[in-house]
Amino acid sequence: MLQSVQAVLEALAARRMSLAVAEGDTGGVLLDVLTAVAGSSAVVRGGVVAYHDDLKRQVLGVAAEVLVGHGAVSAEVALAMAEGVRRLAGADLGLATTGIAGPGGATPTKPVGLAYVAAVSAERSLVRHHQWRGDRQTNRAASAEAALRLALELLG
Repeated sequence: MLQSVQAVLEALAARRMSLAVAEGDTGGVLLDVLTAVAGSSAVVRGGVVAYHDDLKRQVLGVAAEVLVGHGAVSAEVALAMAEGVRRLAGADLGLATTGIAGPGGATPTKPVGLAYVAAVSAERSLVRHHQWRGDRQTNRAASAEAALRLALELLG
């Protein structure tokens, strides 16, 4: 994952852009790996761990209708989280993760390992669906890595 982190930080610095993250299923893993690199403060503005839906609504501005209509683990919520953290932090790029890391929390339509990651800039937005097959720790790390890859794709 360190290679992806370094690539994201370098791409942001080269473009003089900043980044903020909103995390659900990763619970801080994404911001942790980003800020573990010395000098990351030049491009990383910060993040929000919005584990509970109340924080998704109250802090990130995710509409209640979106949460009710699509569920917290959805493409729509991932995009709204990324947009919300971008706006909240005044960042050029917003990244978000939401998913079911496991081992509990699954529903008949949303299994353990289901995850969505989103990346949003002023020009465009991307969201990706994933179905991880690991344990909780592995799934959380996989979502963080997927968010980093998506950031690189958006910065492309």
